[in-house]
Formats: sequence, C-alpha cells, structure tokens
Amino acid sequence: MKDRIEKAAAGIRRRVLAHTIKNNGGYMSQACSSAEALSALYLGIMNLPKVEKPLKPGDFPGVPGPQNDRYETGAKFNGGHIKGYDRFYLSPAHYALGLYAALIETGRMTDDGLDHFNVDGSSVEMIGAEHSPGMEVTTGSLGQGISQAAGSALARKLKGDTGRNFVYLSDGEFDIGQTWEALQAANHYKLDNLIIFADMNGQQCDGTLESVMTLGSVADRLRAFGAVAIEIDGHDIDALIDSVKTPHENRVLAVLCKTDPCKCLTIMKRNYPKLHYLRFKSDSEKKEYEAVLQTQSGGEK
Repeated sequence: MKDRIEKAAAGIRRRVLAHTIKNNGGYMSQACSSAEALSALYLGIMNLPKVEKPLKPGDFPGVPGPQNDRYETGAKFNGGHIKGYDRFYLSPAHYALGLYAALIETGRMTDDGLDHFNVDGSSVEMIGAEHSPGMEVTTGSLGQGISQAAGSALARKLKGDTGRNFVYLSDGEFDIGQTWEALQAANHYKLDNLIIFADMNGQQCDGTLESVMTLGSVADRLRAFGAVAIEIDGHDIDALIDSVKTPHENRVLAVLCKTDPCKCLTIMKRNYPKLHYLRFKSDSEKKEYEAVLQTQSGGEK
C-alpha cells in the first residue's frame, strides 16, 4: 500500500505540472504540498465506497431545482453517500486541480479528466464547486468547508451513521473566524466523527502565512477549542496513515501536516515568497519546467 500511495503522489505532481505547462499556469504549489496526504486519504485512510470503474466527468448539470433531473454533485466520484462509509470535503476549492489528479491516480476518474478542466460547460471547474468531481458542496470561500463537514457530521451522528467525515483544510483557513466557530460547535456536539487534515505549507495568496497573520501555535489553539491536535510530516506516508489511530473519543481529530510547497519541484523556490499560482514569465522559463517534467519520476532527478 505504501508503494502505491507514493506512486500516486508522484503521479499527482506530474499530472499537475504537465497541466500547468500546457495551460501556462496552475495551482502547482498546492499539488506539491498535498500530494501525499490526498493519496494517503484515498488509498490508505478513508473507507470510501468503491467505484466500478473510473468515471468520466460530465458537463455542468445546471443549478439544482425540482425541474432539473440532471442535477448531481461530484460525490459519486467518492462512491456516493452510503451509510457507514466515510465522506470527503475539500475546503480550499482552489486545490481542485490536485484533487482531480488524485481521483485519476486512485482509479476514480478517467485518465482524460483534466482535459475538461476549466472548459466552458464542464463540471471540472478551476475552483471546484459542488458539481465538480470529488466534491459535494461549494466551499470556495475559505472557512466554509469545515462548517459544512461539521454540520453533516452532526446529522450523521444523530442518525446513528458510523461513517466519518474528513475535511481537508489549508493553513490560511486558521486566519478565519468561521473556522474557529465551527470547531467550537464541533466540540460542543462531541463530533469525534469529524477528522481534519490541514496542509501547513506556510503559504497564502499574498505571501507567507506569517506575513499575513501571526498565528502562533495552531496546535495549541485547536486544543484550546477542544480538538485533539497532532503535528506530522505531511510527506511521510507512515505518519499520515498512523495519524488517524490517535485516540479522540468525543473530540475532533486535527492532523496538521507540515509540508513543502515546492516538494519535488525545487525550481519553483525562485518565486518565493509568492508561490500561490505558478505562471511562466517567459518561454525560456517554461522550457526549464518542461525539462524538469521530462526527468521527473516520483521526484526531481
């Protein structure tokens, strides 16, 4: 299993890098930092219903309503809603490119899925929405994902559903009051079926995390709000898988994954501290990235 997770993580980075080169831009640093966590979640941590074969993304199904029998969410790529199984929520919707690549690498979406990315009329949106593959709610405003995952976790608990809700956060979301309000509510309702994985890559849209807002110890803050918080190396497969074994009865479990936004793509460090979106400044720079892609196989050679 570990080898498969490592292979999938390397595949996520390669796919996103190839897509970024082809489209002259993309959310590359997010894929670099989240690849192992997404792979481990899908292949070694979450108990998701199986899909019979990789699913092909469809067109935008339109807005939900009583007259729209075509409407569906992207939850089917995660196996749909079946009692006793886990569910996944991606809170930073700009990580969608990494999620789509993860769905392909883990056999849940067809290999041509990224060809539909950001195409007019496609469900494979640049900023994932509820109809996008692997998503079931729209979380584009940061801080909303944890509230939605917590509300669903409460509903499942009230219904006696033993399935867990996993929510993936970006570290910038700890700047946002709604995140902490959701945690306060989750603590009140003893939502131990809510598990957080947070990408602590130290980056925000405007630069480094600490240059935007000084947070201090996020782990200590989480504990103060009632959660069980642990800090791990977010690129360590064993640590990722073992993290969910941490006892957290009647409490939210928060796994803070320390990551490198330039993992396996050190050439990107020249853009530090602005790593949020990779856009090539010249043809020569693009060719440098193309050379890295040609030599990349699970890491930079």
